[in-house]
Amino acid sequence: MADDRKYDDITRPWYGKYNGPHRDLREFIDRAEREGEILRASGADWDLEMGALAEIVNHARAEPPAVFFENIQGYPSNYRAISGLSNSSKRLALTLGFAEPKSAIDVVLAYRDRMKVHKPIPPVTVQKGPVLENVMRGDDIDLFKFPVPRLHEKDGGRYIGTDDLVIMRDPEGGWINAATYRVQVHDARTVGIWISPGKQGRQIRDKYFKAGKPCPVLICCGQDPLLFLAANHEVRYGVSEIDYAGGHRGEPFEVIPSEVHGLPIPAHAEIVIEGTMYPDDLRMEGPFGEFTGYYASAPSEQPVVHVERVYYRNDPIMGIACPMRPPTDVSFGKCIVKAGMIWDEMERAGISGIKGVWCHEAGVARLFNVISLKQAYAGHAKQALLVAAGCQSGAYVGRFTIVVDEDVDPTDMFDVIWAMSTRCDPIEDIDFIRRMWTGPLDPMSSKSNMSSRALIDACRPFERLSEFPEVASAPRELIDRVRVKFADVVKKL
Repeated sequence: MADDRKYDDITRPWYGKYNGPHRDLREFIDRAEREGEILRASGADWDLEMGALAEIVNHARAEPPAVFFENIQGYPSNYRAISGLSNSSKRLALTLGFAEPKSAIDVVLAYRDRMKVHKPIPPVTVQKGPVLENVMRGDDIDLFKFPVPRLHEKDGGRYIGTDDLVIMRDPEGGWINAATYRVQVHDARTVGIWISPGKQGRQIRDKYFKAGKPCPVLICCGQDPLLFLAANHEVRYGVSEIDYAGGHRGEPFEVIPSEVHGLPIPAHAEIVIEGTMYPDDLRMEGPFGEFTGYYASAPSEQPVVHVERVYYRNDPIMGIACPMRPPTDVSFGKCIVKAGMIWDEMERAGISGIKGVWCHEAGVARLFNVISLKQAYAGHAKQALLVAAGCQSGAYVGRFTIVVDEDVDPTDMFDVIWAMSTRCDPIEDIDFIRRMWTGPLDPMSSKSNMSSRALIDACRPFERLSEFPEVASAPRELIDRVRVKFADVVKKL
């Protein structure tokens, strides 16, 4: 994986084929379907069947299609739901405006290169938009109007917020945070939000509560997948995810001030809930099957959101993310973006010679991260390990960080395990860091929300680079020539 490859065709926007960025979720679905990336499913029950079908589809093969649920039992045919929008290389490249990729690492490289020039673009405020086609107020509010699923058998209830944006305004700085947190429907007019300790939304909520004030909130449940990508990753504190997503889009999103709190509603969103969270009004939330593959956080009392408005489009499409034993309907796309973010942050920290980064789905895109490195000096590998484990995108719920030589493909688990088995001396090359940041969704976390990290140097020892045994493998040129000569044999494999 040489760094001198030509990536111009990877980083050029894919928008030429489609005349610019998609306007909304609906146009994105149309484009993805034209690329053969949508699987339509008719007649699923909101109670468990939607979650089970998402599991079947996402466990069937790598880079599965998005699932578009139609004719959901008990609901009008024009009330639909979709899961897994960004869970393939092709759909993720389409979301971000990259050229059509040949592999996942192409998207990682394009993302890394984008971040070298990326600048947030704030949204523009408008007064009208499709999301205002219908507005529920007061006694008319009924969240069960939408096909809210119960995804897992032991979930504490139906969850309307999984593929969502929870939008809040910081009471001190005034900036907007838009992040993904799970939202459980308690009844027709109240919901509960679970936010992991340390997350930006939790910090903002606690500022209101500490001041003795309720916390205004919007919950967006169906939006441009680019907004969900931004909301689902660690964007720098004080930078709005809406601005961050606008920078990737290349033009601003449109937002509408909400009626009650003046929070920014994405104008082309499908369903948006507006309400108020009160510090002294608590209700049991959970359990919920989470991205680690476990019902990891026990039911707990969480603040209740009293819903005051529901804005939604005609024929609404609700977004769904179905966490489960991996792979999930978001894990592949998350691996790509997370790898690109770690790569970018490592280079910004001064780490040279990075040839590839990959966050493995088996590690739920957080717990098993691999860096491919061309060693340039003694201690280079250890420096890369420390930065990768401690950077913003690599720190939360981490576990194992591995660095391998440049001849090892970080996306290939077999290659990585081979390098660990043959180039790592456990007593010399494995180090531990204690008391790092994790959260209740980590099944190994302590009550303090801290855990340890393993740093594994699976590179050839730097002092032995010139004398380390050579790899027994045919040269790439010979492999390519023989592959062409025996194409009739190879195609039978």
